[in-house]
Amino acid sequence: MTPIFKATTAADFLALVPRLAGFSPSRSLVLVPFAGNRTLGVMRLDLPDDTDDVERVASTFIGLICRIATADALAPVVYTDAGFAESEGLPHDRLMSALLARADICGLDVRDALCVASDGWGSYIDPGCPPEGRDLAELRLDRAELDDLPLDPGDQSTGHALPPVDLAEKERVGRALHDLSFAVSVLQNETWADPDLPDDPARIDPRALAAAEALDDLPLLLEDALDWDPSRLDAFQAATLGWSLARPALRDIALTQWCRGLEAGDRAAEAQLRWQDGEAYPDELAASMWGEGPRPDPERLSHALELSRRIAAAVPRDDRPGALAACAWLSWALGRSTHAAAYAGEAVKIDPAHGLSEIVLTFVANAHLPEWVFERPVPRGPVTQVI
Repeated sequence: MTPIFKATTAADFLALVPRLAGFSPSRSLVLVPFAGNRTLGVMRLDLPDDTDDVERVASTFIGLICRIATADALAPVVYTDAGFAESEGLPHDRLMSALLARADICGLDVRDALCVASDGWGSYIDPGCPPEGRDLAELRLDRAELDDLPLDPGDQSTGHALPPVDLAEKERVGRALHDLSFAVSVLQNETWADPDLPDDPARIDPRALAAAEALDDLPLLLEDALDWDPSRLDAFQAATLGWSLARPALRDIALTQWCRGLEAGDRAAEAQLRWQDGEAYPDELAASMWGEGPRPDPERLSHALELSRRIAAAVPRDDRPGALAACAWLSWALGRSTHAAAYAGEAVKIDPAHGLSEIVLTFVANAHLPEWVFERPVPRGPVTQVI
């Protein structure tokens, strides 16, 4: 049952916004769309610079709200390090004026327009707001029922760090990757030029051989992986996923399948083979990679993200960009663009020409979000009712 929290004042509403977001925003513009008097979630955007074209920015940001079919109102909230004192009033008032004007043009009602600054808070549309702002202590909301709502420590940038993996595990996974590559090359009758490994196929590690054979049915392997515990992967489970995510064609099969299901994975695997033979890749399969199509199961994407995070943490550095790119795309698909940019940025530090990572960075820079992010037919998660 969706929890409903009633906010009777602007201070109550501001105290609940971090709970709706799951973190405490900083240096951000948070847009809270409404259907009637109920929230539909939150949309966090980097706070533009004062030198930016605020009219263009406002048009883009309000356009994002307009893409939510059920939204008929919004409440924009500025979170800034600036203060009332240095701004001689509410900071970023030019941006907010442009947002309110664009919302009016688009027929969106404005429930309130608020600012949380370094030295106070206030409403842009409250003529009684004191020039020095209101006391930030008013935003501390003590409700026992809020204890069940997740609130990560830190801001929007917190939480993307890869899980800790000790040196022994990294060494095991690195060796397993090495053995797996050898097993694959032998099974494919390729030449192996590593003096540290024997040429005799009989000397292949049986675990590496089993992992290599599992790759023959990659979609089945990828589906089974969704039942694996990311914190308890054995070396060859990690190596098999790491080996796959490091290869763009196999990584794209994985992302398509984790997004759309086993049948889509089978079709993506077949399409990759046909594409290598010169056939066009099916548009309906490519569409999900660009964020088009019905809303995927967020639990599948979330589990795939945790798997990919563990793989990125465990594999050797040179093998990491593929897993990081998977983390980036899955984060973007879940609507976590800040985390997506962080993972993609780490990938391009290792491989400056890494294709998918560059694509995700372009998505984020242009505020391009998946279509399914805007599907809000029914409120999900906690809802604030403004009365």
